[in-house]
Amino acid sequence: MKRFVENRFGLMLLVLVALGALYGVAFLTRPAPTPPPAKAPQKVVVESVMAVCPAPRGAEVSVLSEPGAGQVTVGGKAVAEPSWRSAIKGDEPVVVTGTGARASGLEASIGTRVTKGRSRGLAGVRCTEPAGSTWLVGPGPSAADVELHLTNADASPALADVNVYSAEGPVIGDAGRGITIKPGAHLVLDLKTIAPSATVAAVEVTTISGRLAVAARTELDAGGVDWLPAALPPATRVVVPGIPSGEGRRELLVAAPGAEDARVQVRAVSTDGSYAMKGRETIDVPAGSVAVADLTKGLDGHAAALVLTSDVPVVAGMAVSTSADVAFTAGTPALDLGSAAAGDRRGSSLVLSAVGGPGRVRVRTTRETTTVDVPAARTKVVKVSGGVVVTPVSGEVYGGRVTRERVKGGELITVSTLSPGRTWTMLPTFTADPAVILP
Repeated sequence: MKRFVENRFGLMLLVLVALGALYGVAFLTRPAPTPPPAKAPQKVVVESVMAVCPAPRGAEVSVLSEPGAGQVTVGGKAVAEPSWRSAIKGDEPVVVTGTGARASGLEASIGTRVTKGRSRGLAGVRCTEPAGSTWLVGPGPSAADVELHLTNADASPALADVNVYSAEGPVIGDAGRGITIKPGAHLVLDLKTIAPSATVAAVEVTTISGRLAVAARTELDAGGVDWLPAALPPATRVVVPGIPSGEGRRELLVAAPGAEDARVQVRAVSTDGSYAMKGRETIDVPAGSVAVADLTKGLDGHAAALVLTSDVPVVAGMAVSTSADVAFTAGTPALDLGSAAAGDRRGSSLVLSAVGGPGRVRVRTTRETTTVDVPAARTKVVKVSGGVVVTPVSGEVYGGRVTRERVKGGELITVSTLSPGRTWTMLPTFTADPAVILP
């Protein structure tokens, strides 16, 4: 051993072995590395928008955009004005696009006004982006004519399923399965072909491949016509805003599309305050079905929003009836990213509700910009005219725009929920990870 140590090469080998053992122990006993904190999604300005408007004959399309660099097109034709509207010719959907600075805040909608006949009423809907999933809640085919408008504005085919939930449960059948829509084509589907006996319906349109812009026109057998707004996907907390004041029925529709029954707590946030309505504090919804609750007496004609809290995810909307017309609102996100509503009809008002603490928003129209304070757990009504842009300042605020017109025989009405605007979007943060390409 002495001779081995005296050999310089042997000594070097012993040192290397000792160092290897030392580093080996250190490696095995080292603390686990702390992963870097996950970065939150980044708020970025929208620079490109595509929205699709369903186009029944006689409708009018309205577009609202910001001035600046870029371009806005309606049906392929450039539009220079920041506030623009025109009648739609024919029954083809209209594609609205925006690029550059003019895409930021771009908003489009269609509307009709009919004062006589079975289709009498004000009707309007926001032009929506193509998506992989869309939820709608409203009357079923046994109580109304319900037309689903499915538009494929992309350059590749879309394959979709239409799932319907009724008061009796999910509608079973193959009629809504595997619907193919060619590039640039659209399909108007009578919901009666899928669920002929449903009195109320929650409709989910999902694409297996591709994307679709989805809208639904509803004409009640009892009178009144409007479009169903897109509803917030199933969630355990849903806020249904934009409920107008005035006469007529107010019916809440709640769907539990999952495999478990839902017990839903309901609170109203009205101009009078926040409260649970007597006898309607909770609603039980069987799994896979839609429940209806008449809240006419509970709301007592006040403008309001509803806050629904459930033990399982639900989808919700509301039907608002007058003596001459019907309108619909649905679960909608808060105005965290702002919102806008196109159109130039008079007789409009914003129904803004602060859920929880007090809220503040800035409301800009073509005439003026004002700051609106909404008291905590209350609803406030603000009269507006023309296109409107709502920018959040503080608080959790939800809203809708209500348009009314008094005619002989009653009041015409339509409601447009204030959906998240296209000014900003939340861009997720990506992290380079070689594991995604490893077998």
